[in-house]
Amino acid sequence: MAVEKTSKIVVVMPAYNAASTLERTYQDIPAGAVDEVILVDDGSHDDTREIAARLGIHVIRHAENRGYGGNQKTCYTEALARGADIVIMVHPDFQYDSRLVSFFSGFIEMDICDVMLGSRIRTRKEALAGGMPVVKYFVNRGLTLLMNVVLGQNLADCHSGFRAYRRQVLETINYEQNADDFSFDAEVIAQVAAAGFRTGEAPMPVRYFADASSIGFKDGVVYSFKILNVLMKYLLYRLKLYHGRLFRIAE
Repeated sequence: MAVEKTSKIVVVMPAYNAASTLERTYQDIPAGAVDEVILVDDGSHDDTREIAARLGIHVIRHAENRGYGGNQKTCYTEALARGADIVIMVHPDFQYDSRLVSFFSGFIEMDICDVMLGSRIRTRKEALAGGMPVVKYFVNRGLTLLMNVVLGQNLADCHSGFRAYRRQVLETINYEQNADDFSFDAEVIAQVAAAGFRTGEAPMPVRYFADASSIGFKDGVVYSFKILNVLMKYLLYRLKLYHGRLFRIAE
């Protein structure tokens, strides 16, 4: 039985030079599955904004690039301001399958989860066949295992960029204090765990290709160390030894 849509569902797209993939991603969103799509253009140098406007997407432009995390901050703040009950992040680079948005929002509408992640790791064979680099796969496995142990979760892919949030989650966690780079996502998972929200996941096809966004080796190393830093702060927070802003309830 299909889940009856009773919430205002908003898709947000953090975009940077996504002109070649944006329309395909947008057109794959099932008709009637969402109420609005918001794209935040992070200083693109291509036709991302023009294509988004032609498709009827609500566009916000950053005059200068603020980074992946900085882009998400604008995405979520705008979605909440426009009355979203459920916010789903879909990368406009076609790496994640936007046909599945209604399944992810359904878990939240049925009050099964507060946060949903799209897991790219169903099997090793499938992940590698989808183009995930071997090194990235094993780093993902190691960091995900460590995050699960520290945060008390049981997730298959803690680094997924396909995410759905209940409004209350974004109103509670202090995401505005998070990093402006790729470590933003790990900080959010730690904040969600600290606040006691329920995180679930469902399988998501893997798509790695030339136009799909992905961090390089150097940035990946930096990202790994930043995750370790987040986990250390979380452990200190649980021991009541960390009193920084990362895990404070947003005001």
